[in-house]
Parts: sequence; C-alpha cells; structure tokens
Amino acid sequence: MKIGIIGAGNIGGNLTRRLTALGHDVSVANSRGPETLRELAEETGATPVPAAEAANGAEVVVVTVPLKAVPGLPAGLLDGAAEGAAVIDTGNYYPQRDGRIAAIEDEGLTESRWTERHLGHPVIKAFNGTYAQDILDRHRPAGDPDRMALPVAGDDEAAKRTVRDLIDALGFDTVDAGTVADSWHQQPGTPVYGLRGDAAAVRKALSEASPERPADFRA
Repeated sequence: MKIGIIGAGNIGGNLTRRLTALGHDVSVANSRGPETLRELAEETGATPVPAAEAANGAEVVVVTVPLKAVPGLPAGLLDGAAEGAAVIDTGNYYPQRDGRIAAIEDEGLTESRWTERHLGHPVIKAFNGTYAQDILDRHRPAGDPDRMALPVAGDDEAAKRTVRDLIDALGFDTVDAGTVADSWHQQPGTPVYGLRGDAAAVRKALSEASPERPADFRA
C-alpha cells in the first residue's frame, strides 16, 4: 500500500519505521524539507518528499503535525491522493502549544472536525492518545492477551475500515469510537487518552468520558 506521512516527529517517525517494515511504500515529509529526513530514509527505506507531494498517489495519508501547523499545510495537500484515500488525523489540541483556537473552545468543534475543515477532506482520528514508543515496542499478534487496543473515530466507514485493518496489521486491536462528532471521547484529558488497555478497557474508558474539556486542556 502507498502511504504518505506528513510530520516526522515521534508518532510520524515511528509509524514510518513500522509501516516500511511491513512492506508498505511510504513517503514522509516534514516542515523543514526532505533533506532533513535523510537519516530516517536511510534507516527505513521511506522516500523523503516535500509536504506538498507526500499524499500523491497515497491510499492512506497520516497527518501528524501540531494543530497550530494545520492551517499552514500546503493548499490542495490531498488533491493528488488516491480516490477514496483514508486520512488519519493524530492531532491533539494543546492550548499552551497551539494558542487559543476559538472554534474548539467556543463553538465546541472536536479537534478532528476542526482539522477536517482545514484539510477539506474527511479524517479518521487515531493514534492521538498512543505513546509513540508503544508503536515500536507494544505491538502483539492477534489474540495475544497483552494486545493493546486503540480507539478509532470517523464518519467514512470505508476509510475507517482501512485504518482499522492497518492498525491490526501493526499489531493492535481497535475499537470503533463513533463519528468525528463523537471523537471528543478520545481527546486529551479523557479516560482513554494514553490508556494501555485491551478492547474492553478502551470501550469502558470511552463510555466514561465527559464532554467537558478539563481545565488543563483549555486556554
């Protein structure tokens, strides 16, 4: 599968490592240019590209940048993606880093809905509460009693299925966390955020979430 990863930080870098190891054709981009990704490319075999080209031909696109960087992504970023491409949003709103985003604070938009509007494309929220190192260290075969589960939310059922299958191949179970409108259940400060649990634990944590954003995650 051709996969584009936009953002080469902890999550983006470790997804690049795992997805190339699984045999996927990965293009990776960051804000500083492909020349700064030489070491990651040599380590993984991924192709470093400018951000504007990362989605070209991709069946899955991972957007893993700080929320404050989303409006500055290249216009038409996803225009060259494959038809029906699944776009994974790993982002979280941290006001201390991102500044105050009124649409999230005042209008009550979920973080992924806000990102979706800027990208002009439906997104699937996943990996936002996952420790980056766990992507490398905590994957397990299907059926293993220690296999972690990750919540996945989105409106496009076909894209959600693609993402859930990809996460399964990476070595994690998934739990359908509903639509993008429901994705507040997995935002920072909720019980599932950072949870290292199985599917039953993830379902329980999602059910216990409150729509009230904790003070630590408000501007």
